[in-house]
Amino acid sequence: MASMSRQPSKKSARSGGGSASGSSQGANNAGGPTVKFARRTSSGRYVSLSRDDMDLSSDLSGDYMNYTVHIPPTPDNQPMDTSIAMKAEEQYVSNSLFTGGFNSVTRAHLMDKVIDSEVTHPQMAGSKGSACSICDGRVMRDERGQDVTPCECRFKICRDCFIDAQKESGLCPGCKEPYKVAEYEEDLTEYPNNGALPLPAPNGSKRNSNMSVTKRNQNGEFDHNKWLFETQDAVWLWLMSIICEIWFAFSWLLDQIPKLSPVNRSTDLEVLHDKFDTPSPSNPTGRSDLPGVDLFVSTADPEKEPPLTTANTILSILAVDYPVEKLACYVSDDGGALLTFEAMAEAASFADLWVPFCRKHNIEPRNPDTYFGLKVDPTKNKSKPDFVKDRRRVKREYDEFKVRINGLPDSIRRRSDAFNAREEMKMMKHMKESGADPSEPVKVLKATWMADGTHWPGTWATPSGEHSKSDHAGILQVMLKPPSPDPLLGSADDKIIDLTEVDLRLPMFVYVSREKRPGYDHNKKAGAMNALVRSSAILSNGPFILNLDCDHYIYNCKAVREGMCFMMDRGGEDICYIQFPQRFEGIDPSDRYANHNTVFFDGNMRALDGVQGPMYVGTGCMFRRFALYGFDPPFAGKDEKKDPKKSGEEGNETPAMNASEFDSNLDVNLLPKRFGNSTMLSESIPVAEFQGRPLADHPAVKYGRPPGVLRVPRDPLDASTVAEAVSVISCWFVPFHFRFNYAIYASIVCFALLNVKLSTINRYEDKTEWGDRVGWIYGSVTEDVVTGYRMHNRGWRSVYCITKRDAFRGSAPINLTDRLHQVLRWATGSVEIFFSKNNAFLASKRLKLLQRFAYLNVGIYPFTSIFLVVYCFLPALSLFSGYFIVQTLSIAFLIYLLIITICLVLLAILEVKWSGVELEQWWRNEQFWLISGTSAHLAAVVQGLLKVIAGIEISFTLTSKSAGEDDDDLFADLYIVKWSSLMVPPIVIAMMNIIAIAVAFSRTIYSANPQWSKFIGGGFFSFWVLAHLYPFAKGLMGRRGKTPTIVFVWSGLIAITLSLLWISISPPQGSDGQGTGGDFQFP
Repeated sequence: MASMSRQPSKKSARSGGGSASGSSQGANNAGGPTVKFARRTSSGRYVSLSRDDMDLSSDLSGDYMNYTVHIPPTPDNQPMDTSIAMKAEEQYVSNSLFTGGFNSVTRAHLMDKVIDSEVTHPQMAGSKGSACSICDGRVMRDERGQDVTPCECRFKICRDCFIDAQKESGLCPGCKEPYKVAEYEEDLTEYPNNGALPLPAPNGSKRNSNMSVTKRNQNGEFDHNKWLFETQDAVWLWLMSIICEIWFAFSWLLDQIPKLSPVNRSTDLEVLHDKFDTPSPSNPTGRSDLPGVDLFVSTADPEKEPPLTTANTILSILAVDYPVEKLACYVSDDGGALLTFEAMAEAASFADLWVPFCRKHNIEPRNPDTYFGLKVDPTKNKSKPDFVKDRRRVKREYDEFKVRINGLPDSIRRRSDAFNAREEMKMMKHMKESGADPSEPVKVLKATWMADGTHWPGTWATPSGEHSKSDHAGILQVMLKPPSPDPLLGSADDKIIDLTEVDLRLPMFVYVSREKRPGYDHNKKAGAMNALVRSSAILSNGPFILNLDCDHYIYNCKAVREGMCFMMDRGGEDICYIQFPQRFEGIDPSDRYANHNTVFFDGNMRALDGVQGPMYVGTGCMFRRFALYGFDPPFAGKDEKKDPKKSGEEGNETPAMNASEFDSNLDVNLLPKRFGNSTMLSESIPVAEFQGRPLADHPAVKYGRPPGVLRVPRDPLDASTVAEAVSVISCWFVPFHFRFNYAIYASIVCFALLNVKLSTINRYEDKTEWGDRVGWIYGSVTEDVVTGYRMHNRGWRSVYCITKRDAFRGSAPINLTDRLHQVLRWATGSVEIFFSKNNAFLASKRLKLLQRFAYLNVGIYPFTSIFLVVYCFLPALSLFSGYFIVQTLSIAFLIYLLIITICLVLLAILEVKWSGVELEQWWRNEQFWLISGTSAHLAAVVQGLLKVIAGIEISFTLTSKSAGEDDDDLFADLYIVKWSSLMVPPIVIAMMNIIAIAVAFSRTIYSANPQWSKFIGGGFFSFWVLAHLYPFAKGLMGRRGKTPTIVFVWSGLIAITLSLLWISISPPQGSDGQGTGGDFQFP
C-alpha cells in the first residue's frame, strides 16, 4: 500500500458533510489504493460497516459489502493524534485480515475469531474483548488486554464509534461531555495496569463494576430505568435519599394541610363594657354582670422555680382589670414547701399597696419586677401630678419586699434550728428527770417550723415520715378572703400614698397543696390542676378557668376581658377554651435556639383557628369549666325539644339543667362514679354551666341566660365549705356527714379523718373519671395537648386570641441543655400520644378533617428524626464514597432543584408575611428544627418505644427558671454548658460532615482527574447541614470554651467507629483491584 486514505465512516458518512466526502472519494482513488473494512459474521458472510457504502459499491461481490476509508491528505482531518488513536489503529490492524492483489482493491476484513480455541494473549488476533455499547463492535484494548474507555464515565466504545464521536461533536455518547484526551494519555502511562481511567473508583472498587448514567441496552437504545445512577454501588445512596425525601414530603403535607383555612380575629372591649358593666336603672351601682373567673398558678419546686417569680405572677393576677368580686386566684404548691407558703403570704401583704397603685395610675405591666425594670420613661402617658412620688415610694416598698422574699430560706432555717434546739433541750431535760441513760443520743426530729411555733404540715427541709414531697397532708389556706360586692374606696391616710377614690378591694387568694401519700400515682401537673378544679368548684365555682405557669404573668391587664369577648359572644356557648399565644422575655437578642417559637404560635396556631381551633399548649388558656367536666357541647336540637312552646327571646333563655340533662348517658346515681362523692362538687356543676352562658339577648343565642342574674353577691365562706375543699384534694375522701376533726394551724385547715368506714372512702385519682374523661387527662407528659384533643373530639371548638398588647409573658430556658430537655419532654409526650387511644386515627366524627391532620402531625413529627438523622449523614457518605445520586450537576437537575427550592421558599415567604414572622425568626426555627430533630426528637422516639414495648416509665425534672453564674449578665444562662447525652448525635453529624469535606477536597485536588461536580454536590449539602448546626456549635463552645471533655471523647469515638465500619463494609481498592484494608476485622 503506497498510500492509504480514510473517509469518515458510519455516522460521519450519514451526516450533512457526507456528500463532500463522497465527492473526494474519486480523487483519492485515482491517487492510490484504498483499504475497505468489513466484518465477517459467524456464518462467514462479510458485512460492511457503512450503510452508505452499500450504495457506492454496488459492483462488488455479494459475499460482502465494502466500506472505503480514505486517509485525508492534510493533518487537519485527522480525528486524533493521541495514544488512544494509535492503540485503536493497532487493534484494528491486528484483528483484520488484509486482502488484495494486482488491479484489485486492498481490503481489511475484521476477524471476530481466528481459531476455535480460546485466545488468551492480548497481542494475538481474535483475543477476547468487550462489545461496543453502540454497534456491538470490539472495544479498544491496551497491551494487557484491558478495555480502553476514553471517557471517565467508562462508556464502552469501539474505534469507529469513537472516531465518529470525535468528528461530530467531540462529546462522549455516554455522559455527553467532551473527551479529555491529554489527561488520558498521562493516565495510560501512570496506571498501565488499570484499564482506562487515571483515578481508581472513588471507593476503590473494581472498574468493571461501573456503568454509565446514560446506559444503553443491548439494542443500542437508551435505558430509561438506569438514568439516575452513576454506578451500581450508588443505588443504596439514591434509595436512602428517596426514602427520606418521601417522608419529608409526607411530614410537610401534614404540617401544611391544616393551614388551608386561616382567620384573623379581633375584639371590641367597649361593646363588652356597655353590655355587662354599664349602670342602668335596674343596676344603679353598676355591678358587673360578667361571669366569674378562677385563675390557677402551678408550682412544684421552690429551688427551680424561685418564689419571687411566683410572687410577681400572683401580684399581676391580683391587679388584673376585671370585676374584683368575680376573681379568685389559686396557687398550687405541689411540693408542699413552707418557703412557697410564706412567699405567697408576703405577696398577699404587698398586694395591699401594689394593686391600688396600679389602679390609680393605670400601670402596665402589673408585674412589679418587670415594671420597675423597664428602660423607658415611666412618666409617659401619666397625667396625675403625684405619680413620681407614688412610684418612688412603691419602688422602695418593693425593694424591701424582694429582700424579705430572698431572705425567707435563711429565716426559715434559723427559726427551725432554734425550735429544734429548744425541743432537743426539752427532750434532754425529760430524760434527766426520768432517769434515762444520759449517754444515749437524743432523738429529735429535725422539723420545719412555721412562724407561730408549730410544725409545718407539708414538706420539711429534712424529710421524714409524712413530711416529704411525696408524703404530706393536704393544705389549704385562704390568704385573701372573698371581697365585698361593692367598691371599698380609699382615702389619703390609708396608705403611704394617696388612694382617694381608688378601690382597695383585692380578689380572693387561696394557697393549695394537695395531699400526697406513698403508693399513689399523683399524676404530676395534671393531678395538681384537677385538685384545683375540685377545690375551686367548692370555694368560688367560677364558670371559667384561666391557668398560668408560675413564670407566666399577666402583661395585659385587660387580657381576661379580651378572652371573655369570645365566650360571651353569639355562638360562644360551644367554645371550650380560649388559647392565648405565649410570649417570652429574657431571650437573647439573636434567639439562638428559637425560644420565641413564633412560627408555631403566629403561623400554625393562627391557621388552626379557622378550622376547629388551636391546640391547648399548657399555659395562657381560659377554659370553660363545664367543658373540663367532660360534657359534650350544647346543640340546638336539645333546646327545641325541651321548650317547644317558647318563642322569641324568652325561648332562648334556657334554665339551668341538672347533670342528667347534660349527658343522656349519665345517671344522677352515677355522679359519684364520675366526679367523686362530694355533694357540693356535684351541685356546683349545673351552676357553673348556667353562669357560663352568654346573654340571651338575640334569637341566635340558643343557650343563654337572662341579664342581671350574675349581679347577686356570692355566699361567704364558712368552715364546712373550706373543710369540703380540703377533702377533695386529699387522697381519700369521706362524705361530709361522717365524723371528722379540724386542726387549724395559723388559719390552715387540715382535714383529719376519724372512725371512717372504708367502704365509704373514695379515691379521686383512680376510683373516678378524673384524668380519664374529667379535667386534665392523665397518661402523658404532655397532658395539655391530650386535654385539648379530648374536648375537640367531643365536638367543642376553641379560639385563638391574639391581642394588640401581649396578653401574657413568661420565661423560657435559653441554655442549650435545658432547651433540649424541654423539647425532649414535648416530643416524648407526642410519641406517647401516637401509641395511645388519643391518636387522631381513632378520633370521632366530631373532629374535623383538617383538625385531625393537625393532631396526627402532633403524634407523628418526632419520628421524622429517624429520617433526618439518616439524611444528615448522606452528604458525608456521598463525599466519602465519591458517589452522588446523579452523575453530574447537569442543567436539568439544577433546574429541577431550583424549581423545587423556589416553590418552597415562596410558600415560606407567603406564610411568613401572613403571620408576621420575620425571616430571621423563620431561619432560627429551621435551624433548631434540625438540632432538636437529631437530638431530642430521636431520644423521644427511643424512650417512647421503650415505654410501649418494655413498659419503662419516663420521668422528667423541672427546667430551672434561673441558673446563671453572672448576676450582671442577663444572658448568663446562654453560655452555660451542661453535659447531656442529647448532644452526641448532632456532634457526630457535624464531625462526620467536616471530615468528609476535608477528605473529599484532598482527594479531588490531588487527583489527576478531579471530579469537582461530585465534590460540589456533596459539599453543598454538607455545608447546608453544618449551617443548620451553627447555633448548636456556638452553644457547645460556651462563652469561654468550657465544653466538657466527655462531649468530644464520646463524639470522637463514635465518629471513628463509624469510619472503621465504613472501611470494613467497603474497603478501598488498590491498583491490582484488591482491598488495601489489611487484615482488620471487627470482633
